[in-house]
Amino acid sequence: MGLELQYGDGQTPLDEEEKEDLKIKSITTQGELDEFEQLNIEKAVEWTIHSNLKPEKILTEKFVKDLHKKMFSDVWRWAGEFRRSEKNIGIKWTQIGIELKNLLDDTKYWIKNNTFSPEEVAIKFKHRIVSIHCFPNGNGRHSRMMADIIMESIFEKEIFTWHQSNMVKADEIKKEYIDALKKADNGNVKPLIKFAKN
Repeated sequence: MGLELQYGDGQTPLDEEEKEDLKIKSITTQGELDEFEQLNIEKAVEWTIHSNLKPEKILTEKFVKDLHKKMFSDVWRWAGEFRRSEKNIGIKWTQIGIELKNLLDDTKYWIKNNTFSPEEVAIKFKHRIVSIHCFPNGNGRHSRMMADIIMESIFEKEIFTWHQSNMVKADEIKKEYIDALKKADNGNVKPLIKFAKN
């Protein structure tokens, strides 16, 4: 029996080849996958807490890939590697390196020139890296952790809460998140900042 996944609104389906790179063959359901990925992500959070993250190291392709690898390498062989397939969202996979470099350069410029508030820099980064869609999967979770790292390690501010305290109404929260992302797609990041801070 293979891995059977259900995709919700805003989630990116994996292709068969990507699914074959599952390291834990006993996982067969979405629930089991979510559980193992969450354990892996918690280890990545620990790593960020105990690594003295230097601002100049964070806004690099290497760090973006390393963080994804830390978050998903217990579960997926392709963790930390850019995707090599087209997805329902994201740019052409051959453009990922270029677009990520543009985003990293823009973000450094915003920080250096105080173009936006810290929250806006972090959320604009989060939104754009998701629209690039660097990896086969885990882009949303990766982008939220990147935003938190930018807040904490570059701006020395509190990390976002991302509605974590109230996951009872998970479907409502997911809908609010997707709506905020759609507004950000149209240039209005304020609802996404508001969501991130709640």
